This record gives sequence, structure tokens and C-alpha cells, in this order.
Amino acid sequence: MKLTIEPDEQTIIYEINGEQHEIGLYTNEAFELLSSLWIKIGWNQKYIYTFSWMGRPIIQLPEDLIRIQEVIYRVKPDVIIETGIAHGGSLIYYASLCKAMDKGRVIGIDIEIRPHNFKAIENHEMYSLITLIEGNSIAPDIITYVKSLVKPEETVMVILDSCHTKDHVLSELEAYQDLVTPGSYIIATDGIMKDLDDVPRGKPEWKWDNPSTAAAEFAQRHTEFLLEQPVWSFNESELSENVTHWPGAWLRRN
Repeated sequence: MKLTIEPDEQTIIYEINGEQHEIGLYTNEAFELLSSLWIKIGWNQKYIYTFSWMGRPIIQLPEDLIRIQEVIYRVKPDVIIETGIAHGGSLIYYASLCKAMDKGRVIGIDIEIRPHNFKAIENHEMYSLITLIEGNSIAPDIITYVKSLVKPEETVMVILDSCHTKDHVLSELEAYQDLVTPGSYIIATDGIMKDLDDVPRGKPEWKWDNPSTAAAEFAQRHTEFLLEQPVWSFNESELSENVTHWPGAWLRRN
């Protein structure tokens, strides 16, 4: 795509497949177009590797953190299960929300929890609300153990942020979907991969091998889940789409 921004003229001219289009600079369409480019460039430049939460690195786009906070506060889950731990920032973030609401706890699963990360999480103020499990998130023994930690009457939300291949995410969706309570969500993060096949740090196969593709396929198989972006809790703009690394991620159980 060829893109020309004309601030003085307050227009954007873009060309796709030989066809030229002109839109106003101060329009919803322009915001969405520029946001999509910003997202791609920011991902390639590792923008999300510049944040922390309560002292721990948190490799997430801030807007996604705010949006999931809105949903967590609305659902008020008793248990938040997250696959993929890395430095533990997301676990700490979700645990701090549970602490603020005076409700909920977090279970984190990772195929490898490096000793220095384990120690840092273990020594954190939020650790009393966190259970760490080391192992493959789709291994039968790990799935069984996680399910044993959840009581039948508890409200559960699941966040998938480990291996992002289509097959792995599909396996996680199938493994944990029965834990998700009606009105709550299972979230297949980082579907932005589908739009990163052509950036320097991307891979061509990401166009189809990504969490969004897995979530869409899962939703077709499981009609009890609706694939939709949660409605914003507050909106005085005319915008309606998240600026996100998690497109096509939100699966709400009916």
C-alpha cells in the first residue's frame, strides 16, 4: 500500500491494487488506517517490550490491558487462568485487579518458568493470589491438574498467551473451553500475527498460522461460544474498534 499524508490539506491518499483513495485526515477511517500501520511498526520495533507492572516486565500493548481490565471488572471471575508466563507481569497485573476487587485468584501455566522469574514472582506482593504451574499447557496431566484447582461453582476466565501457532491455540481452546462459565471469556491473544507476515521480524506463514485463525475455527465448531469484541464500557467517541494486538481473540460463552 502506498500512503501519503497531507496535513495541510487534512487528507490521506492511499493506493491499493492500483486504485487510489482519498479520505479526510480527521476521520474514523483515517484513525483506523494509521493505527493499523502504527501497530505493525510498533510490534516490529518491540514497543511492547518497554513496559512493566508493579516491577515486573509486562509484554502487552497498554490498550489491551485496559480493555481486558474492563472485562475482568464486569465479569468478576473467581479464577483467571493464563497460559504463558514469561516474566510474570501479566500474572501480577491480573492478581492486582483481583486484589483491588477483593475477589479472584490467578493460575499461571508455562512450559518453562525460568528460576529468576519464578523467584521474582514468588517474592512479589501479589504472590498470595497466584498459583504457578510448570508444564505444557496442552499436556493431559497439566490440564487435569488445572481443572482440579477450580471449584464447580467458580466463575472462570481463560487467557491463552503461550505458543501462538494455530494448532497449539486450537488445542488449548479445546482443552480449557469447558472451564469457561457462561458470560465469561476464553481469549486467544496475539492474533496480530496475521497482519505481520510482511514485516522484518515476521514470518510468511503467520498469515494463516496464528491465534485469530484458531479462534475463528473454534467458534465454528462450538456454537456456544460467540466470537466478538466486548462492548466498551464507556465511549463518547464515534470509534468502535480496538487498537489491539488481539484481533479476533474474544470468545464469549453464551
